[in-house]
Order: sequence, then C-alpha cells, then structure tokens
Amino acid sequence: MKYRTLGRSGLKVSVLTMGTFTFGGKGNFAMVGTQGVEEARRLIDVCVAGGVNLFDTSNMYSDGRSEEILGEALVGRRQDVLISSKARMRIGDGPNDEGVSRYHLIRECEKSLKRLKTDVIDIYFMHEWDGTTPLEEMLEALDSLVKQGKIRYIGCSNYSGWHVMKALGVSDMERRQRFVTQQIHYTLEAREAEYELLPISVDQGLGVLVWSPLAAGLLSGKHRRNQAAPAESRQFAGWTEPPIRDAEKLWSIVDVLVEIGKTRGVSAAQIALAWLLQRPAVSSLVVGGRNAAQFEDNLAAVDLALTPEEIRRLDEVSAIPMIYPYWHQHNFARDRFGAADYALHGSVPDA
Repeated sequence: MKYRTLGRSGLKVSVLTMGTFTFGGKGNFAMVGTQGVEEARRLIDVCVAGGVNLFDTSNMYSDGRSEEILGEALVGRRQDVLISSKARMRIGDGPNDEGVSRYHLIRECEKSLKRLKTDVIDIYFMHEWDGTTPLEEMLEALDSLVKQGKIRYIGCSNYSGWHVMKALGVSDMERRQRFVTQQIHYTLEAREAEYELLPISVDQGLGVLVWSPLAAGLLSGKHRRNQAAPAESRQFAGWTEPPIRDAEKLWSIVDVLVEIGKTRGVSAAQIALAWLLQRPAVSSLVVGGRNAAQFEDNLAAVDLALTPEEIRRLDEVSAIPMIYPYWHQHNFARDRFGAADYALHGSVPDA
C-alpha cells in the first residue's frame, strides 16, 4: 500500500479507501449490496491486510445501518484505522432532518458516533451543498465539534467550485476549521471536475477523495458495448447513478481500458484506477465491492504505473470539451499558467 498526505493536513491516508455503501442493504441500497456484519468483517480483513487505513461511510447509507455494521466490524481495531462519515442528506420526515444547520449537524454527529462505536470521527464530510443555511453557522458547528474532540478533520462533498471557495473564504475570515479535503465523483468517463474542483484542490491544498472511481462498475471491463448488464451488477438491479450522458464515449473508453489491460495482463479496473491515481491532488480512491476478489483486484492497482503512451491514449479517448473561458485561456494564457491551471490544461494538447 502507498499513503499520501491529505491536503495540507498532517494526516496520511491509504491511496485506496474502503467504501461501505454496500453495507446494510436497507431500502434502495439493496440494489447495491446487502452485506451484514460477518461479511463486512471478512471484506475489511482483506482491505486491512492490503494496507487500507481509511473506511468511508455516511449517516444516510441504509438509514445508518452502514455505520452500525462498520462500527461492529471494527471492534478491537478502531485505534489502527481511520473513519470518515458524512451528514447533510435527509434522514427523516421532520423539518430539521436534513441540511447543515447547527442543530442537524451536532445531532447527526452524535448519532453517528454511537452507531460507529467510537468517540471520534476522523474526517467528517458535508455530503451535499445547503444553500439555505449560512456557512458561518455550518462552520461554527463543525469548529465546535472539532474542539470537543468529536471530529478531527472536515471536508465537503459534491460541492461546485464556487461553493468550495466561498466556504474556504468564510473559514479564513472567521478563523474557523477549514476543509482539508473534498470527496468528488471523478472518472475517465466523467472528468468535469477538471474544470474547477481539481484546480481548486491544487491551489487551496485540498486532498481529493474520489467516490465511485469505476463509475459504479461500468469501467471495470465487465460491462461491454451491446451487452446486457451482468446479473450481479447494480445496473441490472436498476441503479442509475452516476448518469451516463454519452454511451458511445463510455464504450470507447472501456475498449481502450480493456485493450491496455490485456496488454499489461491486468484488469480494466486496475487501469482505470491507476489513471486516477496519477491525477493532480488525488489522495485516495473510495472503492467498494461485493466480494473479496473485487477488493483484491482493486488493491493490485496501487503498484501499477502507466506508461506515458498509455496515459496519452486514455486522456485522448476520455477528453472533455474546452468550454469557455478555458479554450480562451489555453490559446492566450498558457505561457503564464500555474500548477492549478495544469490540473485541467496539462492533458490538453496545444493547438
């Protein structure tokens, strides 16, 4: 296993994080997985043996059951690993059962601590933007939770670029705890984060965690053009996230992944993960799985180094359009680009 520093913090995280989205299987989450405590413990054993030190969950995964299972499965080894969890999504029918108000965050953090059987959550993510709660209120609540020793670091997830920068600006102005990380969706099929979120991460020192780095398995090589989804897949069960806007482009990316994988004697999934691990600001990839074999295959990607030619081919087949103002900057400003600019422009050939 390899470890990277999470943003500008002093925290070292494994480059692969175990996601627990499949724990519990309550409600719609049953389409993704239904793992109980014993199965979760076996999969955690595989990840710990592979050097994984970060385990990611959320208060809304299976209505809290994911946290409960993770907490039970980590009994006896909590001190050796890190836990990240999240709050913001609706978790009940009441008017204060969602959002990032002081009331909601403190209540949900304390509930998560009990479910996880721990005194502290290492990384606490704001799971989604809340445009109705003042950022000052959210950050003051998080600041209090850090000072109380209930959380150690804070992060955001699924924010837009201006959301992230506004939150960081308020943190600096109010001298509150600052986000050290953001958890985002970013894959070869979905590279929109390169417009704003990756450059912000480079510029502001945010460590990036990537959720669903294989696009819910679509980049694993098990899904191919003009073939029905495998019976064991979440797509077969009716899961529709993340959205695929250009199916032809998706299958072209998969074709290249499979071809490179065959040449290297590894899975397409390993190639897709290895590509992400060489991208700017990426600290860790949150990987999930239904069985030990999937985790073992993902773990093997840690030591896979892609050649410049392989990276070029993957960059080319997955390229995103240079929307305004980026095409203008690329044509007229690239002689004065900084490191953050290259998070987008670094893989774009000069005109």
